[in-house]
Amino acid sequence: MRVLHITTAFPREAGDVITPWLVELLKRLRASGVECEVLTSAYKGSPDQTFDGIPVHRFRYFARRWENLTHEETAPDRMRKSLLYKLLPFFFVGGGVLAAWRLGRRERYDVVHVHWPLPLAALGWAASRAARAPTVTLFYGVELRWVASGMRALRGFLRWAIRRSDAVVAISSYTAREVEALQPGPVEVIPYTFELSAPGVRRPRNDGAFEILFVGRLVERKGVVNLVDALAALPDSLNARLVVIGDGPETERIRSRAAERGVAGRVELRGRQPDEALREAYASTDVFVLPAIVDSRGDTEGLGVVLLEAMNFGVPVIGSASGGIVDIVLDEETGLLVPPGDVAALAAALERLARDPSFARRLGESGQRFVAEKFSWAAIVERWMAVYSRVSGARR
Repeated sequence: MRVLHITTAFPREAGDVITPWLVELLKRLRASGVECEVLTSAYKGSPDQTFDGIPVHRFRYFARRWENLTHEETAPDRMRKSLLYKLLPFFFVGGGVLAAWRLGRRERYDVVHVHWPLPLAALGWAASRAARAPTVTLFYGVELRWVASGMRALRGFLRWAIRRSDAVVAISSYTAREVEALQPGPVEVIPYTFELSAPGVRRPRNDGAFEILFVGRLVERKGVVNLVDALAALPDSLNARLVVIGDGPETERIRSRAAERGVAGRVELRGRQPDEALREAYASTDVFVLPAIVDSRGDTEGLGVVLLEAMNFGVPVIGSASGGIVDIVLDEETGLLVPPGDVAALAAALERLARDPSFARRLGESGQRFVAEKFSWAAIVERWMAVYSRVSGARR
């Protein structure tokens, strides 16, 4: 079976951090006998390539110097910077549709798999028509919130994309409900995960501190400022400190809030870290927190794969009851849930785990089992194989 994956961006070279979970999915699908190829945009004229054994077809859409609508940041963020970037999506879609049509005619795929259907459903339509192949459309949630918050004119486009798909999939039950509200119909839920090879081994520290860990891009919807406020609300007797791994536009705001709240000496902003340092951080922390909120653009956490990474190490986790987090954190079972933006509730949950290490340990052990059972790559690949087989069989 040959499957063409259409995606906005894809790693350009080894070490590129773009969509690592998608790369892993394609590698595992290939190992299961699926011939996977990728159609994505060029970055400043970058040519076709083979990445980790995956053929990658890159389409050109503008002059090399300005061909950077994607990869470095999201297209909507880039579009805010100038009139040129507001016009580039028209060239992007035009170049992509033409490339998808040509590729579909030349290669004759069995399935076309569209990631981020805004605007890639147009490319999926072209490829599927040319190859006479069924279309699978995967929603991550952010495209739905973009439409809900500032691009309402494109609601009809997404409805069309859903109606013409042979299968519609969402990464979480929250996103599935959003899709169903937009266009009623069956939506399957298949999450993504991370490179889960074996349970991580915890290495508790002996420094007497209660360490709180956050990992992720520092953007508004992650809610890290609220986590700083919760740290400041904890009793001094807990000797709590916060380690933040990641970077982004909220970095200076987080640093300033820590200074305002008098906890600058207990907040460590480490920036981006290599994989080995990240594993060490997970292995030695006391609790992992993803305090996601609904941001000013209406966006929130689609899934929260960093929670899975922490849970794989047996670390107790706290998450906001927001977006796809509720598919991972089952309150009082695999972690603790708190209302989004509720600093007092977040501080209370942190204090509860700090004062009851046996409860924290039970949550960590339960979470570790949950990840192994529900979020293994074997289970996820099996579900994707079933979707591909179903839609390709229905077209015969």
